[in-house]
Amino acid sequence: MSAVLTPTAPAAAAPAAAAGPLKVTQGRVIRSEWMKFRSLRSTLYTLLAAVALTIGIGALFSAVTASQFHTLGAGDRAAFNSVSTSLEGISFAVVAFGVLGVLLMSGEYSTGMIRSSLTAVPRRLPVLWGKLAVFAGTIFSVSLVASFISFFLGQALLSSHHLGVAITAPDALRSVIGAALYVTVAGLIGVALGALFRNTAAGIATFAGVFFVIPPLATLLPASVSSHVVQYLPSNAGEVLWGGTHGVTNALAPWTGFAVLCGYAVILIAAAAWRLRRADA
Repeated sequence: MSAVLTPTAPAAAAPAAAAGPLKVTQGRVIRSEWMKFRSLRSTLYTLLAAVALTIGIGALFSAVTASQFHTLGAGDRAAFNSVSTSLEGISFAVVAFGVLGVLLMSGEYSTGMIRSSLTAVPRRLPVLWGKLAVFAGTIFSVSLVASFISFFLGQALLSSHHLGVAITAPDALRSVIGAALYVTVAGLIGVALGALFRNTAAGIATFAGVFFVIPPLATLLPASVSSHVVQYLPSNAGEVLWGGTHGVTNALAPWTGFAVLCGYAVILIAAAAWRLRRADA
């Protein structure tokens, strides 16, 4: 008998080659940093505290000022600014934003997670850029909403005594947006300090000293010196953008002061980047 020939079965398809490791890109690093940032309880609590300070203290200042405006002297009435009064909470909220910035970097060093981050991103600097981008985007968005709420609530309280203004008033919109810009850049300084010191206590102490201890101490210097120094301190330079000069003489112009604050941030971030590249985690 002749052998029955059967058709040869087609060869099984070779399994697809295993996909190689994903390329490390700045976009992927930013997404990774965003996941870490939003997963921390301290992030939510600190942001809530900052929003509460911005709105609550702004409302308190507005209500007290409105009720006691008739007791103020002529000089105080002339210097009164309804916009900056409603935004006074920014002066206190900057503490929370600065602390959060320090924790963003120092927290990873204290837990040792920074080693995993730098192992996944060997070039190192994209990690810092990713943290800065996530922090800046989040803080500006949250603080901008809080700033608008604080403004409108404060003006509603002041309007009960015919002291409020509309958002279309001169410098009102700039002040509201400027308040958010101020705390965002101040928070970035906190991130830089956290990266420089790699220690939470040292970073927070330095931030508090620069923004809250040095300014009042500088006013104790002789007038010939303080009149040329005080306005260039980070807090005093940045606060003019939303009107929070707090009695500083020879205050800088709003955008000039903000440029000075940004200059401090750029210098500190550059120093943090240098240390991240040069020093082991």
